[in-house]
Amino acid sequence: MMVGSMSFDALGAGALDYSPCRYGTSKLLFRGPQRRLDAPYVAFLGGTDTYGKFLKTPFPALVEQELGIDCINLGIPNAGIDVLAQDSFLSQGAGEAVVTVLQIVGAQNLSNRFYAVHPRRNDRFLTASALLKSIYPEVDFAEFNFTRHLLGRLYKISPERFATVRLELQKAWLARMRLLLRRLTGNVVLVWFSDHAPADDDAAMPDPSMARDPLFVTRPMLERLSAEARAVVEVTASQEAINAGTDGMVFSDLEALAARELLGPAAHEELAARIGESLKPLLR
Repeated sequence: MMVGSMSFDALGAGALDYSPCRYGTSKLLFRGPQRRLDAPYVAFLGGTDTYGKFLKTPFPALVEQELGIDCINLGIPNAGIDVLAQDSFLSQGAGEAVVTVLQIVGAQNLSNRFYAVHPRRNDRFLTASALLKSIYPEVDFAEFNFTRHLLGRLYKISPERFATVRLELQKAWLARMRLLLRRLTGNVVLVWFSDHAPADDDAAMPDPSMARDPLFVTRPMLERLSAEARAVVEVTASQEAINAGTDGMVFSDLEALAARELLGPAAHEELAARIGESLKPLLR
């Protein structure tokens, strides 16, 4: 079932028209153009990279061009696992897809024993638990609106205490990913996409306020999930793609800082090529 496309004004003025639309009964806005769900399609779930913020043609659209099958973009800017696992349409839409491509998102944007996040805008910090307040009694949690800001401050205050927070996030991430994968019936391809390869252990984890996504996700964590997916595609952007920076991206002056934090068209082309190769055997 489809609901008509939303006007661009619904997301605010900007340089690029994402043709926002809704599917089914979901309260979420997805990137268009809107597609019918009564023909074979590949579903793409994930965060900002899947959505394709500041990009005319993000990797789901590039895969569609290569393979000639409808690719429905169900990416959500700043998504954590919570919104991906809890929205009823996402499970249904992915379950009816020929293949679901699931972008690995970071572990910071999910509710856990230490703090709660907004159910749909998972990068928004809501409240700290009594447990976290007891670990960081000197912190006024009322000053934080975003998880990344919160975690960066906690790390700076005490990297030693922060290790407990990071471990909790990693455990919650693994449990929530397993739940999500159980709900995504059918073929699921997991995708790592970043400017760096997954760390082999936590020792390589930098200051969370400076690190690129997927935050806190290590190679051992991915390996523990590999048996629950048909394939795991790991793509670290080439140095050439990283050096291209924001070339080919579309954004306003006010969006320039946010755009520089994302991988651009060249990296998306590299990712699309790898995903296309992984999907071909599953589409025969």
